[in-house]
Amino acid sequence: MELSILTFVLAVFVMAGFAKGVIGLGLPTISMGLLAVVLSPVEAAALLILPSLVTNVWQMLDGPHLRSLLRRLWPLNLGVCLGTWAGAAFLSGLGGPYGALALGIALMAYAISGLAALKLTVPASAERWMGPLAGASTGAITAATGVFVIPAVPYLQAIGLTKDELVQALGLSFTVSTLALAATLAGSAGLSLERAWPSVAGVAVALVGMRLGQVVRARLSPVTFRLWFFAGLLTLGAYLAARGLF
Repeated sequence: MELSILTFVLAVFVMAGFAKGVIGLGLPTISMGLLAVVLSPVEAAALLILPSLVTNVWQMLDGPHLRSLLRRLWPLNLGVCLGTWAGAAFLSGLGGPYGALALGIALMAYAISGLAALKLTVPASAERWMGPLAGASTGAITAATGVFVIPAVPYLQAIGLTKDELVQALGLSFTVSTLALAATLAGSAGLSLERAWPSVAGVAVALVGMRLGQVVRARLSPVTFRLWFFAGLLTLGAYLAARGLF
C-alpha cells in the first residue's frame, strides 16, 4: 500500500473511532464511505473488518446486559447472518457494479433518518417477526455496501431499550454483522496478508480515536455533534451515489 493511501486510511480510522466514542456508532459507516473514495468497496470492507470487530466487541462486553440481549435479539442477529450471506450471493456482494451507488444510498438514508430524528416504536408483540425482517434487510444491505446500520439501528432504537442497553445492543449487532461480512469476504482478493498490517494499525488508531471521542463526549453537546455528523454523511452519500451513477 502506498504511503499516501496508508496515511489516508489511518486518518479515516482515527476520525471514525472518534465518532464512535462520541455517539456510540459510526465507525463502519464513516470508514466505508471515506475508504471507498480511494479503494474498491471490497478492499475497504476488508480493511474495516478487524478495527470494526475489536471496537464492537469492546462495546458489546462493556455492560451487564449481554445475556438478556442475546436472548431478546437472537432473531435479529440470525436474520443479519442469513441476509448477509444470501445478499452476497444474489447481489454479487461488494464487488458488484452497483456497490458505490448502493453505499451512497444507504449513507443518505441513514443520514436523513438521523437529521429527522425519527422516533419509531415497535411493540413487544411484533418483535418476533420484525426482528428477523430487520436483520435480513440489514444483512442484504451489508452484503452490498459494507454498512450495517440500516435498518438495524432504527429498529434497536424503537424497541424500548434503556440508554445503556442500547449501546451494548449496538455493539452486539455490529459484532454479528462484522463476522457475517468477514465470512462473505473469505477468500476474496481483498483479504490478503498485505492488507493485514494496515488493518492492525487501523485497530490501534481507531481505539485512540474512540478514547478521544469518549473524552470529548463528556464536554460536547451530543446534539450538536450528531447534526454535523449526519450532515457530513448526507454529503458523502450523495457524492458516492452520484459517482456510482455516472
